[in-house]
Amino acid sequence: MRITATLLLVGMGGVFLGAHQMLGVHPAWGYVHAFAEAAMVGGLADWFAVTALFRHPLGIPIPHTAIIPSNKDRIADTMAQFLQTNFLTPVVVARRMREMNVAKAAGDFLVKRGDSTEGRLRAGAAQLFVDLLESLDPDRLGMQVKAGLARQAEKIDISPLLGRMLEAAIADNRHQPLMDGMIRWAGLTLEDNEEMVRDMVQERANAVIRWTGLDGRLANSVLDGLYRLLAEILVNPDHPLRGKVQEGLEKLAHDLQHDPETRAKIEKLKNDLLANPAVSDWWQGVWERLRLSLIASIRNPDQAMGGQVGHSLAELGETLRSDPVLQMQVNRFARRTLVGTVNRYGEQIVGLVSHTVKSWDASTVTTRIERAVGRDLQFIRINGTLVGGLVGVTIHLLTEVL
Repeated sequence: MRITATLLLVGMGGVFLGAHQMLGVHPAWGYVHAFAEAAMVGGLADWFAVTALFRHPLGIPIPHTAIIPSNKDRIADTMAQFLQTNFLTPVVVARRMREMNVAKAAGDFLVKRGDSTEGRLRAGAAQLFVDLLESLDPDRLGMQVKAGLARQAEKIDISPLLGRMLEAAIADNRHQPLMDGMIRWAGLTLEDNEEMVRDMVQERANAVIRWTGLDGRLANSVLDGLYRLLAEILVNPDHPLRGKVQEGLEKLAHDLQHDPETRAKIEKLKNDLLANPAVSDWWQGVWERLRLSLIASIRNPDQAMGGQVGHSLAELGETLRSDPVLQMQVNRFARRTLVGTVNRYGEQIVGLVSHTVKSWDASTVTTRIERAVGRDLQFIRINGTLVGGLVGVTIHLLTEVL
């Protein structure tokens, strides 16, 4: 298409020279001459405009040319700011989380049987319950299971426990499915907000880009780049952004164990959950069975999963599936946790995006955007040549008539 647009411009130059020689032969040649002359002007002007977006025309450093490579770092900062402002914000995450029923999904997961992955998860959950119950004093519980368990649970600092669990999960590389889910969620969020992305890019486009009609194409290129980035992160386990997220998770695990502010927030969420009457009723019903199966769980976790502990977890799953009040509490806990994580670590994620784009050389940025826009750049030149010619004929006709 670049060759076609150039040949059309050269062709208009040839027509102009030929028509100039024939001006005295017939008045019609004046119209051909005017068309070719204006077409050359229009074609050259649009060639300059298109070229000025990506490089200096003819290598001459004319002011306000090579717009995209000259503003590469600003584009990177704007993209990062856009991601942080419109995706990694507490409002957006909370709105998305409200559409999800985490508690019901967890209940379905605990009730289902037979899948090896689910078995490992339930085995880990059972061990967690065993550790919790071992830390309690059975003599103090007796017939006051409901009140006793609540008091003991309130005394447990759950934040360091969660931090150690997350730390162990990262060490065993079991956090990757969670990261994959977050990436897919980011893709869905981007898909839901495509129009907003286009509007923002078009609003931030300078006059040259809007004048050439490239703002829409540039917005599509930004969207395609974001989708491509998410796809690369999803399929590439060694992608640098995964490493950055993992650093954030490692910091979260550390803060859960050592940061007083984080531990206070987790403690408050735990107390809100324990205050739910459905949780107290469930504890009272399952305590005796959990206590009796404790030794068996420690000695043979696999067998225990098929017995009292597995049955208790299945009951918990049924409660999560059927109790709307408990679902509301759990979903609120999940939403607040994720919103807090995004609020605390969102800047690190978008900082990596900005740093990655800034690390590209100007030639790489120019080539990727130019290829993404593609053939339409050359159609601008072709249209400019033809429209310029038509304008020239119109002006010539008006001068002849008037």
